[in-house]
Order: sequence, then structure tokens, then C-alpha cells
Amino acid sequence: MTKKIIASGEALKLAVVGHTNTGKTSILRTLLRDVYFGEVKNEAATTRHVEQARLTDSQTGEVLVALYDTPGLEDASGLMDWLEDNTASRRDGIERLQQFLAADIAQSIDSSRVSDSYDYSQEAKVIRQLLASDMAIYVVDAREPVLGKYKDELAILSWAAIPVMPVFNFTDSQNANIDDWQTMLARRNLHISTRFDSVAFEFEDEMRLWQNLATMLTHSEMLEKLMARRTEDWAQLYDEANIIIADFLINVAAFVREINEDDDPMPVLEQMQEAVRQSERAMQHNLLNLYKFYDNAVAATPLELQAYQQDPFDPELLKSYGIRTTSGAAAGALLGLGIDAAALGTTLGLGAAIGGIAGGLLSNTSSIADRITGVKRLYIDPATLTLLATRAIDLLTALRHRGHAATDATQLLYKGEKNSLYTSLNDGSYDNNADEDNNPITVWPANKLPSELKKARGKPQWSSLSSGKSEQAQLLRADMAWSLSGKLQSYKRES
Repeated sequence: MTKKIIASGEALKLAVVGHTNTGKTSILRTLLRDVYFGEVKNEAATTRHVEQARLTDSQTGEVLVALYDTPGLEDASGLMDWLEDNTASRRDGIERLQQFLAADIAQSIDSSRVSDSYDYSQEAKVIRQLLASDMAIYVVDAREPVLGKYKDELAILSWAAIPVMPVFNFTDSQNANIDDWQTMLARRNLHISTRFDSVAFEFEDEMRLWQNLATMLTHSEMLEKLMARRTEDWAQLYDEANIIIADFLINVAAFVREINEDDDPMPVLEQMQEAVRQSERAMQHNLLNLYKFYDNAVAATPLELQAYQQDPFDPELLKSYGIRTTSGAAAGALLGLGIDAAALGTTLGLGAAIGGIAGGLLSNTSSIADRITGVKRLYIDPATLTLLATRAIDLLTALRHRGHAATDATQLLYKGEKNSLYTSLNDGSYDNNADEDNNPITVWPANKLPSELKKARGKPQWSSLSSGKSEQAQLLRADMAWSLSGKLQSYKRES
């Protein structure tokens, strides 16, 4: 097995190595944006064979990096003892590793020939891949103390004569021991390392990983091409996500139903609310699919948080976001209901309006023609539109910070997500007298909708919820959705 230097224009062969259960497969899942790659379990030796994955140019399909997920190094100290006892120290590292690979203990053979205590077939798989790769990343669980077995692992890896860069996983943990690790690594001439948390994802950390790897190569064209393409793709994802949200909001804002002045509005109100609920859930799943979170059983998503499960027409949810929908003496009674008391009170009586309607819909009787004909128009009120917009932006922000290796609900919150919204939801600290114009929770004050949403309220043909003509309505609101998406990008909720 002969190691050759990477040539210009060749795909980089990158081995991912490390001790068992440090998160090698988890890091690959996040780099690949693939919740299905490999198998992730909270137990040792989950990966038993080398698995290959490829990072390609999204425009040309060219393979830029070939990634190799390797089994965990289970007993590097035992292997080091064998190497010291059975190989000549005067030989170089590659020759000593090749001698090990030719020995029986490196083969997956009958246990009658080799005792299980001397079976290093898993380590052999790692070393074979190292010798066939251009470079390696050594995954470190930052929560682990620096132990002798890790020092032996690094010594063995160094014999492969390829660049090795330590990558710290689980860096968001309060128990991280990064300083101790960096001291040990420096003593082994490993001065370039990086942080990449496979659960609390930061795009900047990924770019730093590729950049650090590039500095260790003579020919780094493929990594530079990869960084440029992934930066473009990441920005495009964000643009597409904001258009999905903007299209959803305009579709809801333009949603209008008409009833006669004397009709009971309750059946229509309930139908409208259910249509909005379904539309929001479809939007949420479009965002999940865009960022490749397909199956909640594989990777946990923010939709499992209470803030996204709660009914958008629940008055308590509006209250927890600090949204006030009325003013004057009726403010307390109608908080969160979003009902025009003057209009509905004349037909139902104020008590019936408060007791029977779950909120989020507003009557519009300002048109003279409507008053003459006795028509009442019902549409989604500004407070609910504000709530829907805020929840959507929060979901997008959460997805942009989600690693594809998160497997349980305790890993859902990224480090910047515990903002005032979640604090108010969890501790009930909402201030009923807060100044809505200065409210840091919502994307805009409920009484100051963007111009695109205001315009949509007079364009029922823009809404598929009103007309039932999905494709035609989407084409009609496309320009407004594009315009609103630009404004949504100014409402970043990232730390």
C-alpha cells in the first residue's frame, strides 16, 4: 500500500477517525446534511466498517471531497504495545503500520487462531483507510478528559504520514476540556485544530474547518471550491426559506370569507382557523424539507418544542409573545382574541363573542357597499399574522443552527435560542403593560404590518385559502412574496 501526494484537481480523500463514541458519524451527518447517513447510537463501536460519502459541487456534480467514516479506535494502547514489541523502531511509521496490517491480529479471522483479546481488526480498518487517504480529521469528544489512550491514538495516527487535524465535537457542553486537549495536542506538534459541534451547528464553524484543512495542503483547490459553493448554497437556502415564509404569510393575509350580516359567524370562523393551522403546518414542513430534516424519528426538530406545537389561535400564546390586540376598557377581556368587539358585539353580543370565538379573526365592515348589502367580511387579524410571522422566523433560525445528528428533545435548543420568547413561555414573566413598539419578541409590532401584508388584505384572489386555486393564487402573489422575503431577512433572530 503506497501513499501518494494529492495532485491538483483530484478530489480530496478525507478519513474521519477517532476513539469510539466521539461523534464521527454525527459530524458526517451534519456535514452531509443527511440524517440517514450511518448509524448514531449512544454506545461504543456503532460503526463497524468504513463507509464512504461524497461532497459534490451542487452545480456541476463534480466530487470535491470523499469522506470516509471509520470504526472507532477501541484499544490503541494495546495496539501500541504490540507495535513496540513486534516492529522495528528503526523503520518508518508507514512500514511499521504495514507490518501490523500483514499480521494475523489485523485480520477478521477465526477466533480459534487468534484470541479475542488480541483482535485488532477494527483498528486495522482505520489504519488501512488512513494509508489510502490524503488527510484525516481526528474527532475529539470535548467533554472527555485527556487520557493515555488518546495520546497513543495520536501517536499511531502520526505514523501514517498524512496531515491530521483534531476536531472538537460537543463544544457547547459546559463540561468541555478544550484547553487541556490543546495543551496535549501542542506537545505532539498538532497546532491546528477546530471546533465543530454536530448538534449545535454553526455554519461559520464548518467554513473554519475547511479553511484549516486547506492550510495543511499543498494543493487546496478542491477545498476552496467546496467552501465557495457551500457558502453560495447556504445563502440560497436562506433566500428560499424566507420566500416560503413570505408566501405563506401573504396567502393567509389575503384569506377572506364573506357572510351575511345576520349570519352566525362561528362556523365560518372555525373553518378559517383550521385552514390557517393546516397552512402553517405545510409551511413548517416545507422548511424542514428544505434543510433536510425529513423524519422526526431520525433527527429531532424544533417542531417538538411546545412553542411550535401550541395552537396559533390560543389566546395564551398571543399573550406569551407580548401581543396585544385591543385597547381601552375591553383590553383585558379580549386580550389575545383579536376580535373587533364593535362589529361582532352588535350581532352576537359581546359576551357571546368573548366566550365563543377562539381569536385570530377580524370583521371588516368599513366598506359602504358591504354595509348597504349587509355583507360582513372576515379575515385574519394583524395580531395573528404577527404571531405566525414570528413563529416562522424562529423556526428558520432554529433550523439554521440544527446539526443533523440531534436525536432527542434535550438537544433541540441551540445556544442562542433561549431568548425572551422562550423565557416568557416558560416562566410566565410576560408584562401585560409592556410597550409593544419596543417588544423584542415579535418581528414587528402587531399594529405595524409590512406594506405587502396590508396590500394582501384587499386581494382575496391572492389566497388559495379563499379561491381554492393554489397555482394561480401563488403566481398572483409571487412578486409580493419576493418583496416581503427581503424584509423578513432583516428580522434575523440569530445571536
